[in-house]
Amino acid sequence: MKEKRKLIPAVLFERFCYGCGDFGCNIIYTAMSAFLLFYYTDYAGVSAAAVGTIMLISRVFDGVSDIIMGTIVDRTRSKYGKARVWMLRMCVPFALAGILLFSVPTSLGSTAKLVYVFITYNLVSTVVYTAINVPYSSLNALMTQDPYERSVLSIFRNLLATAGTLLINLVALPLVEFFGDNAAAWTKTFAVLGVLAVVAFLLTFIGTKERVHAVSELNGEAEKISFVDGIKALFANKYWIMMTCVLAFFFLYYAINGGATVYYAKDILGDKNLVSTINGIYNAVQIAAMFFIAGMVKKYGKRNVFSCGLILTTIGMLVLEFGGGSMTVILVSSLIRGVGNACGGATMWAMVSDTIDYGEWKTGIAAAGLICSLATFSMKVGGALASYGSGWLLDFAKYDPALEVQSEFTQNFIHMANGILPIICGICAILLILPYNLDKKTSETVRVELEARRAATEA
Repeated sequence: MKEKRKLIPAVLFERFCYGCGDFGCNIIYTAMSAFLLFYYTDYAGVSAAAVGTIMLISRVFDGVSDIIMGTIVDRTRSKYGKARVWMLRMCVPFALAGILLFSVPTSLGSTAKLVYVFITYNLVSTVVYTAINVPYSSLNALMTQDPYERSVLSIFRNLLATAGTLLINLVALPLVEFFGDNAAAWTKTFAVLGVLAVVAFLLTFIGTKERVHAVSELNGEAEKISFVDGIKALFANKYWIMMTCVLAFFFLYYAINGGATVYYAKDILGDKNLVSTINGIYNAVQIAAMFFIAGMVKKYGKRNVFSCGLILTTIGMLVLEFGGGSMTVILVSSLIRGVGNACGGATMWAMVSDTIDYGEWKTGIAAAGLICSLATFSMKVGGALASYGSGWLLDFAKYDPALEVQSEFTQNFIHMANGILPIICGICAILLILPYNLDKKTSETVRVELEARRAATEA
């Protein structure tokens, strides 16, 4: 009994440290989703349409880098494991790249600014974020094979990710104002936040342990698996295909709405600082709801909880779009969306981990890094399409950051970006997840058979 009491704090500490990784990732991811386009248009003086195009084109490079990094993770051999070691290697470059992202020299001409944006955006998204997020996304599957523990780890991941999002939403604009409310203030703000990211990644590195090894690793065949065989194995995995498509729409919704919220607060509600209120309520509810998700997953399964989350999120957006725009409506919408996003965020990465086991069971090939790289790629594709679409819409709608009040034409397009487009994304994700049934009996069969294979190999 005494030993059990000692074990519980150790398990909780490992779960917390695991979640810290997404806290660190979200410092940059949320900033890119919620404030980067706003920073470019209103502080750096860069064209919204041009920025959107750069972000979309950059995803070609990003897709290649994600796949390369996934392959690197699968082939990494270090005394710290396959994934954890990348937290240590990349935490400082991650912070420095984030600072450079928000440091566009305002003295440059328009073309030179776009060159700077292209280079720094790709440095962050294509290189540094990929090199830390792909290994981090693989870590869940490498820490445990127990489906429920994976769900709990995913809950901690989303708890800390939401805490990172909440932090950015609450302090980014106030810090910018504190440092002078100019372009240089953004650089100083992300210098402060970058230090937090480094600490978070170091906690993940120190406090977690990789325990799961593929059968192919145990019998010495891991190096014989070619990249082409890995890709073939992915496309033989129907559940991976489903989850990749669902995540693309989920993050497209998240990025479109996240990027539009600051414009919605500033140009529709009349106060850009209301973005902190809107997102603060949304994130606080999400964190509170997270404490009830584990019981729901145990009773109803990950797929049903995720589906429920997608439905609630879509309903919340419908309330916001057609409820009239009062503070009461915003509050109700944020409450519903907060619960919905808690359900989705707490289960999606555990579901991705389950597809890794299913793929190994079906094909004999374990490709945790490759699977997670393409899952994170779908996340970034969603973000890029959102940035491109939002940038193009703002340009088409004649958005002018110098105007106190935007034209009715412009405001209608801001409404569309903040409401209608996220609703469409939510509906698409709901339809795509309906055939997914890798819960309960199926996942238990996969887990038991893989454990038997490992035991036979070790014997």
